[in-house]
Amino acid sequence: MSTLILLRHGQSEWNKQNLFTGWYDCDLTDLGIKEALQAGKLLLEAELVPDVTYSSLQKRAIKTAELVHQSLNKKMSIHKNWRLNERHYGDLTGLNKSDAKIMFGEQKIQEWRRSYATPPPPISPENRFNPNNNDAYLDLPKELIPLSECLADVVDRLIPYWHSNIAPELKSGKKVLIAAHGNSLRALCKHLDKIGDEEIVKLNIPTGVPFIYELDEELNPKIKKPVLERAIDPKLIELK
Repeated sequence: MSTLILLRHGQSEWNKQNLFTGWYDCDLTDLGIKEALQAGKLLLEAELVPDVTYSSLQKRAIKTAELVHQSLNKKMSIHKNWRLNERHYGDLTGLNKSDAKIMFGEQKIQEWRRSYATPPPPISPENRFNPNNNDAYLDLPKELIPLSECLADVVDRLIPYWHSNIAPELKSGKKVLIAAHGNSLRALCKHLDKIGDEEIVKLNIPTGVPFIYELDEELNPKIKKPVLERAIDPKLIELK
């Protein structure tokens, strides 16, 4: 048996401002820092100290992982990879979500946000949030840098990394922590729990709450249950 811990980063500055964030590299708020530290304390109390930690290339996820390690009083490296990044919101990046509904209509925004296979309009070259202007991705071939993504795209880019890097660690019996984002974690939950395209759109992963998967030798969940019931403390879901 192996243990997988999924943790969405703590509240970010753009979460607080209700902005479409995606690949923009914003930091945690004070509340987000507290959420990450509390997540680490909960893992320590549950004796779920990870052997290996993964995160995206985005500072809100990296800092969350670092703060968890701080709470655990454990120094360990973090394996960072762009394939765990948040979904790219295209030209919606940086827009206030309420303002975007006025600009594009509530139905269209809902389709772009929650449908499985419909991406928002691609980010324009002149948009200052275009990831091609970010030095963090200089070594990434341009054809791999998305200009917009739907959840299906996130699944396609994430699952190969799961199979090549994360799954072998779990199969060796290690406890693995993935500190990532709402949509990259939804993509992984879809894969693990075999959630249908229509059902996955209803899942929302709250910030700062560890979700625990006990996996068998084939990395299937030992117990089938809804994702939100895997929270380390169900009361945390009620508070979100």
